[in-house]
Amino acid sequence: MRQTTPIVLTSGMTERSDVQFWDRVADRYAARPIKDVAAYEAMLADVASRLSASDRVLEIGCGTGGTAIRLAPGVLQWKATDLSPEMLRIAQAKPAPANLSFAMAGAELAAGEAPYDAVCAFLILHLVRDLRTSLAAIRDQLKPGGLLLSKTFCFGDMNIVMRRAVLPALQAFGMVPPVSVLTLSELRQAIVDTGFAIEAERSFGRNRHSHYIVARRSS
Repeated sequence: MRQTTPIVLTSGMTERSDVQFWDRVADRYAARPIKDVAAYEAMLADVASRLSASDRVLEIGCGTGGTAIRLAPGVLQWKATDLSPEMLRIAQAKPAPANLSFAMAGAELAAGEAPYDAVCAFLILHLVRDLRTSLAAIRDQLKPGGLLLSKTFCFGDMNIVMRRAVLPALQAFGMVPPVSVLTLSELRQAIVDTGFAIEAERSFGRNRHSHYIVARRSS
């Protein structure tokens, strides 16, 4: 089993309730099948096409490590991080390439191994407490010209019943964690305002509120 390397977190990065939620659902999350396999494979192919064999990659919010295990063989080094010890426990139990390592951290990490050629943030930016602070921290982990590859749910573009009734009810029963009700426009603006230039954007599969964005650190 691989060892988890602690990474220093910036103050106020996460709240204990976030860790408790993901620890509690980790086994169930790991057992859940991918809903749209074709869409997932298409995203992986796009990400892989933008990375090179010499790249050092940081992934935040790696969950149980499935994406990291798939993509790490195509790069020089892949460091996958998550704030949940239980998620990392499951990830570390899986067979993985030698260039993949796991570390306990959230989106606003301070890692001595920076700068990276790319940062991957899949289904995590709508979960952070402060989007712009997290994006600034991600930018600081990147080399000038480095890539941010992200996929984010934009709950703010969903219908009013989902936003104001269904989502709060699910949260009240502990079925989903706290989320930011972002619109795609707000997400784009936050990315640009924190020093990135958006290079590509699309949605994979049937979920049109899940947005894949490729952005490059401007300087």
